[in-house]
Amino acid sequence: MRLPYARSEPPSSDPDAADIYSRIAARRHPRPLIPLDLSLLHSPPVADGWNSFLGAIRTRTIIDQGLLELAVSRVAVLTQAVYEWNAHAPLALKGGIRPEELHAVRTLPSTAVGETAELAKAQETLEQSPLTSRQKAILQYTDEMTQTVKVRDQTFARLQTEGFSDREIVELTTGIAGYNCVSRVLVALDVGENNAKEMKSVEELAELVGK
Repeated sequence: MRLPYARSEPPSSDPDAADIYSRIAARRHPRPLIPLDLSLLHSPPVADGWNSFLGAIRTRTIIDQGLLELAVSRVAVLTQAVYEWNAHAPLALKGGIRPEELHAVRTLPSTAVGETAELAKAQETLEQSPLTSRQKAILQYTDEMTQTVKVRDQTFARLQTEGFSDREIVELTTGIAGYNCVSRVLVALDVGENNAKEMKSVEELAELVGK
């Protein structure tokens, strides 16, 4: 961590901060505050807004959690956010993503950046991968949102063709955007001291979650 972590308990002289600590602790319960919380709590108002936004994405959305975690895991790969991968790839497995599908998320080339020939090859590789049709649509959407920001019309239309509702598309979009924000904070501040480490392998993660 490039900064010292904030204290795990709020200062007794600041009742507003105490309320914010309490709200974050309630979302994390029964776990303690995590390193990301203790990074953000240098600015309690920012930590509070962060907790509300990410909490809504994690606990109040209807989109399939396995698919959401697949997208988050892809964000982690594209942004080289080791902390994010190690935290969310296991959740993808728990959410029903198969190890071979998660391995594809980890290893497939970008479908968003590169020369024309490279992009054509990446698209072909994606279509030949073990990912389901819905997962392929999400991966390409994630690639474009994360790396080029501008999403092609055909990429967006594929989500609709795959049957995602308007609400699910908004939840997927805000989830991808939100976890791009997360990864950038994690990497910039080296939260959890993970930047110099390797991402855990899919095999290791599968063993950990009993897949």
